[in-house]
Amino acid sequence: MDGILYVCATPIGNLKDITLRCLETLKEVDIIACEDTRHTLKLLNHYQIKAELESYHEHNKKTKGIKLINMLKNGKNIALVSDAGMPGICDPGEDLIALCYENNIKVSVLPGATASITALILSGIKTRSYCFEGFLPSGKKARNMVFERIRNDTRTYILYEAPHHLLSTLEELNKEINNREIAIIKELTKKYENVFKTNIEEAIDYFTSNEPKGEYVIVIKGIDEQELEKIQKQNFEDISIEEHVQSYLNKGFDIKEAMKKTAKDRGLNKRDIYSVLKVK
Repeated sequence: MDGILYVCATPIGNLKDITLRCLETLKEVDIIACEDTRHTLKLLNHYQIKAELESYHEHNKKTKGIKLINMLKNGKNIALVSDAGMPGICDPGEDLIALCYENNIKVSVLPGATASITALILSGIKTRSYCFEGFLPSGKKARNMVFERIRNDTRTYILYEAPHHLLSTLEELNKEINNREIAIIKELTKKYENVFKTNIEEAIDYFTSNEPKGEYVIVIKGIDEQELEKIQKQNFEDISIEEHVQSYLNKGFDIKEAMKKTAKDRGLNKRDIYSVLKVK
């Protein structure tokens, strides 16, 4: 019989934040697949767990993914862990999980700590409806699409950011979505856990003078519904259909998508937009 892939949430900071079920599973499986063996050993040593480790990370996921699938097909039970939190969120675990389904291998998730939800609750910003974006994409087109979503969304947004990119990301956010209420959270569950409740402009001023240290979660308040309606109405009245389409083209969308978005914004049919552009 095939083995099972156990997706195990590990602590995001405090080593006590791990479930009894997860500890039992880590003791019982044949292999533990982890991002950094040295990092995982600290956790295992703390709980006196002896196990065979197999490195599985972003740079070897294609070859190691095949190797792990073969092990599972040979009846080995494997625990998948990340350096912190829930595997599959902003790490190559999602690729291994997808491979398991492609090969009809059972996957079981052991719930536990995850930085995004912990930070969202800790932020004090609305939690009823939210969107997790993780790390911003590096490509201009994809990045602009994320900023557009945040700019025009009433939901709370959650981002991850590294210390050396934090200030530039805040400056981009200020430029793209204007000043907005945010919470910047670092060192989650650790001794020096800190929640910085502020707005984007004040955060820029602070981190210009204070070097960011540690990994950060940025929680961004969604735009107020009435403010969004006001902005959209004003924007549509102030520009022509051609300018509206061009604004999307400038953000990296192709002509079909730009026309579709313009039609949706104005409550028109895409054919109406095409007719105006064709005449021009």
